[in-house]
Amino acid sequence: MSMIRDLRAVVRPSRVSPRKATSAPSASYDTTRDPATPSAVVDCAVYRDGRRLPSAKPLTPQEAMRQVRRDGGFVWIGLHEPTEAEFAGIAGEFGLHPLAVEDAVQAHQRPKLERYDDSLFTVFKTIHYIEHDQLTATSEVVETGEVMCFTGRDFFITVRHGGQGSLRALRHRLQDDPELLAKGPSAVLHAIADHVVDGYIAVTDAVQDDIDEVETEVFSPGRGGVSRGVDSARIYQLKREVMEFKRAVAPLLRPMQLLSERPMRLIDPDIQKYFRDVADHVARVHEQVVGFDELLNSILQANLAQASVAQNEDMRKITAWAAIIAVPTMVCGVYGMNFKYMPELHWKYGYPVIMGITVALCLGIHRTLKRNGWL
Repeated sequence: MSMIRDLRAVVRPSRVSPRKATSAPSASYDTTRDPATPSAVVDCAVYRDGRRLPSAKPLTPQEAMRQVRRDGGFVWIGLHEPTEAEFAGIAGEFGLHPLAVEDAVQAHQRPKLERYDDSLFTVFKTIHYIEHDQLTATSEVVETGEVMCFTGRDFFITVRHGGQGSLRALRHRLQDDPELLAKGPSAVLHAIADHVVDGYIAVTDAVQDDIDEVETEVFSPGRGGVSRGVDSARIYQLKREVMEFKRAVAPLLRPMQLLSERPMRLIDPDIQKYFRDVADHVARVHEQVVGFDELLNSILQANLAQASVAQNEDMRKITAWAAIIAVPTMVCGVYGMNFKYMPELHWKYGYPVIMGITVALCLGIHRTLKRNGWL
């Protein structure tokens, strides 16, 4: 039981917020296909009793499987964006279902779990947070990739799509714990599921910071104590990125529940218990992402309301000054008429009196409007 108790520490490295990461490339997001590798096979190894068997030269999937069938253990094959021709031989060797093979090659699948006679086909969406100095109307916040897993009795195949989400570091961590790898392919499936979901948790923290930043700008008082809002396109762009995140998380709820609750002959009972933890984390992330979506809706509506209030405030001020200016305009209009007989036209003090009355009326209107909050 000590091995199982340490399972979480093995498959989960210490999490670092994407915003606090250094500018150096992360091991979790390095390029996946080695330039020296002429095929889509990134790595192929045979594991027996939890240890990787040494090989004088890189094994082909067919050679590895023949070795497993002869001596026992299981083979773990990692592929990156294979073509239909590259994957056909592997699919035939391991007896993979044609529908699952088609999904693995074409990619752009929603997260799911499909059970076939002697294998499980699982699809995960990986999420990577894209660093940015300032959120704009065109900023990309999250980048998605895919990890597809074929789990069999004596084989485990990963097919990845996208330029991020490398499993190389995860493979090395698992190889450092032979007792865990001795549990077979189901231990690898759990490690990948936990690795992907841990990535979700890190991204939610970074997206939360972006939402807090936008929310602060929307409700920060502007000139005159009235917030004039922010560019609505920025909020809408962030909402679109959150929706992309939601499409990766929401469909994964059911597969993780099935792996944690329903007995499966390809999943070790000791490992199955720890799928519950992954399922709980997926549920928590899903709640957060749904909350982000609802919060952004409220922020967008509040931003539009703030802009409307600011416009109304501007119109009130314009109207108030127009009312003040209307007094001298009226007086000038009356005394600008070309009539010979008009009161006070030939009076010595007519001009200063009229000007005084005009100024007094303007000041009175200004004071009244200011007292009522129009100025």
